[in-house]
Amino acid sequence: MTDNSSRNSGDAVTDGGRAADDAVTDGGRAADDAATDGGVARGAAQEHNDTDYLGAEVNILNPSTPYMRDHLRIVWSGFAVWVLAVWGPVTLTRIAPGPMTSQMPILGFPLHYFLVAFGAPTSALILAFWYSRKRDALDEKYGIDHADVAESKSGAGVAAADGGSDE
Repeated sequence: MTDNSSRNSGDAVTDGGRAADDAVTDGGRAADDAATDGGVARGAAQEHNDTDYLGAEVNILNPSTPYMRDHLRIVWSGFAVWVLAVWGPVTLTRIAPGPMTSQMPILGFPLHYFLVAFGAPTSALILAFWYSRKRDALDEKYGIDHADVAESKSGAGVAAADGGSDE
């Protein structure tokens, strides 16, 4: 069975099984003690931990959370560079066919051919590396750690892609 942890806006909030007259304690802290996060999350990472992503509206053009806004900024920046790298040489060939179709002195290829055949795929590889570095920095900023493996009830770290587990 899968764990359905999704919520609807109309779902009821429960008290965890306490009776109505049960006293709620603060865990033995003095009244003036400040509650801390244990020194784990600060700044944007704490805001990320406090955000209810299941209840947040997902809108790709107007993201509702800071993480989504920062990630969308990275995606649009990469897309703009990709458009220039792929369509720039083609557009320049249409606008200025003389210099773009002239032979390159070293390789002997026309400039537009070299830019499309070598520049576009190379820029795609560079953009993939750039995106992975920016995404890692964004995950670090918001305290997201992909190294943690959640233990499941039926097996330790079993993924759907590994064929399951023997029970």
